[in-house]
Amino acid sequence: MDQGNYYQTIEASGQAEFKDRGSRFIAIAYPLKDADDFKKILAAVKKEHPKANHHCFAYRLGTDGNTFRVSDAGEPSGTAGRPILGQIDSRQVTNVLVVVVRYFGGTLLGVPGLINAYKSAAAMALQVTPVVRKPVLKTCHLQFDYTQLNEVMNVIKQFDCTIIKQELQLFCVMDIGIPKHRFTESLMRFGDIRNLVLTEPAVISN
Repeated sequence: MDQGNYYQTIEASGQAEFKDRGSRFIAIAYPLKDADDFKKILAAVKKEHPKANHHCFAYRLGTDGNTFRVSDAGEPSGTAGRPILGQIDSRQVTNVLVVVVRYFGGTLLGVPGLINAYKSAAAMALQVTPVVRKPVLKTCHLQFDYTQLNEVMNVIKQFDCTIIKQELQLFCVMDIGIPKHRFTESLMRFGDIRNLVLTEPAVISN
């Protein structure tokens, strides 16, 4: 996974279908925020395809390459989840979930056939889904007086920062994501704002 200033992901879902000897493999690629988001999406897919024999999936989250999950969902071990994840990685995308729904067609495909089917379905779904490039963000926590809000917002706009959450009262608190490649200069600008307190948590990617 690229440890640089940008990462690749998708912003919309895409779907494709692969058929082999009567079995249908419907693959859907989704942008993914977190593990809770995954649970909701998988539940929705199962509701939409209640008669499918298998709901296999793989996802990858974050820019460090360490957060992923695969499931063969009843298929022979290693024939579904890993091939799906392999396609996510070959597209070099993250924050992506691919679910492949299988309707069994009556003929056993064998291990090589299953690997090929899940790999092909996932690849086709990712091919029809546009990839977007986004900056890696570093989160910061800001505390400042309400009278300084305009100054703070000016810096946020200037450096294309993302507001993750905020509480705007007489005393304001705000969590923001700063593009990694503009981090040092933005900290200098925030440092020019009198009495603003800034603390740095971890690197994120949303």
